[in-house]
Amino acid sequence: MNQITLTGMVLSAAPVGEYDRRVVLLTKERGKISAFARGARKPSSALVGVTSPFTFGTFEVYEGRTSYTMMSASVSNYFEELRMDVEGAYYGFYFLDIANYYAREANDETALLKLLYQTLRALVSPNIPNKLIRYIYELKAVSVNGEGPQLFACVCCGDKDKDKVFSVKRGGILCTDCAGRAIDGRKILPSTLYTMQYILATPVEKLYTFVVKEEVLKELGEVIGAYMDEYVGREFKSLKILRTVAE
Repeated sequence: MNQITLTGMVLSAAPVGEYDRRVVLLTKERGKISAFARGARKPSSALVGVTSPFTFGTFEVYEGRTSYTMMSASVSNYFEELRMDVEGAYYGFYFLDIANYYAREANDETALLKLLYQTLRALVSPNIPNKLIRYIYELKAVSVNGEGPQLFACVCCGDKDKDKVFSVKRGGILCTDCAGRAIDGRKILPSTLYTMQYILATPVEKLYTFVVKEEVLKELGEVIGAYMDEYVGREFKSLKILRTVAE
């Protein structure tokens, strides 16, 4: 067995047997992994407080042939604020679910981990609305996964100058000359398109620094929601609960 140190976040934890937990970690070094935390459900265990979702830090694990075993952890952020905010917690669980859905073992998930961490930091800050945080995260997450829309030129002819419509089916914007090729093309506000372009082009560290007007926020929700339905194709349980709590 090989002992290694991983930097990452707990995405989920489930009981195993009488005292153990199975923890899913999103890590910088190994992508998404599952690790057994033996005795983590015992009140006296040093692993009790470090195997809960949202926990971010460094984790000492043994790497076996087919599994990992967590030995200890040094926590940088528990995101404790989310444990005292029902709405914030369900936004957070939804964000964890998306990361869990996209992440793969042995894949470089540095960008996704950084996005998740910065998103949770924004969530516990009162500076911008939770709905805007959600739309930014959703669009950036599909982009990090290589499924983001083409927003800077017409997907058919490459034109960058003419007025544009947005098509979920076509995966981006179309100029007015090509708009007839999309059965679902819709006009969107210039401010909405600019916001989406900004989200795709901006480094994660600078993403959560702006607010938008209510009409733009509403349109972002409609467009990004439709895009997620088309390209993710899965409704997470956490999102169903979030809708009852926050909408």
